[in-house]
Amino acid sequence: MRIAPRKVKLVVDLIRGKQVGEAIAILRHTPKSASLVVEKLLNSAIANAEHNYSMDINSLVVSQVFVNQGPTMKRFRPRAMGRASRINKRTSHITLVVSEK
Repeated sequence: MRIAPRKVKLVVDLIRGKQVGEAIAILRHTPKSASLVVEKLLNSAIANAEHNYSMDINSLVVSQVFVNQGPTMKRFRPRAMGRASRINKRTSHITLVVSEK
């Protein structure tokens, strides 16, 4: 994802260990840009659990969720007197595991 891991960790820590319905409610009311990304990921995980493994949605829990740093895209911003400074566009690898309780 094209969002810094430090920003995603703030959101991810809110839903770890929660039931799926409660986690979605928390994400919908969290005013962070990362909450949209994590909510989309959680909905995908729920759909995969239901379709691929025939799990019951009401008994699903966010058992594991963590964020690792992805590759950094390096960009340059023009500065005064012909110089340039480097801008690091950080990316994240988000892993989310749901399991039945």
